[in-house]
Amino acid sequence: MRALRFFVFISLLAFCSCSSLILKPADFAWPVESVQQVNDSGMVVIPRYSFSFNAKPLFTHELKDSLAYRGKEVRVIRGSQGCYFMIANGFKNVYVFNAGNGGLKLEKKIEISDTTGIQNPAFNQRPPYVQLNYNGKNVNLNKDGIVEEGKK
Repeated sequence: MRALRFFVFISLLAFCSCSSLILKPADFAWPVESVQQVNDSGMVVIPRYSFSFNAKPLFTHELKDSLAYRGKEVRVIRGSQGCYFMIANGFKNVYVFNAGNGGLKLEKKIEISDTTGIQNPAFNQRPPYVQLNYNGKNVNLNKDGIVEEGKK
């Protein structure tokens, strides 16, 4: 009987320790976008947030040129749900990434222009959205895509 109690106690202890702790709500948003130069190795380093990533695959995917990153800047902002939004001059799309397995995983590619790459884009926090400004236009974004005015 004593062995049975000990087994039940150990089982309950193991079961309780397996439950995950979730702290809610949490806001992951960066207050302003970071505009960083891509270095010669293709890396973007954002010291303020101790954040870095390899931008070569992003430029290769968007511009179909493996050397397109040279001399370019990337604009990055983190939304309130923890997703990273990225764009650069000449891009037609905003890329939404999540952290995972020591890298950034593409969650969504949001088409902004179907004809030409946009120039001078800028991100702003407009909770609960990330706002993209370009060519005098403002577009509200979330991790799922473009959010039209009046819809949530």
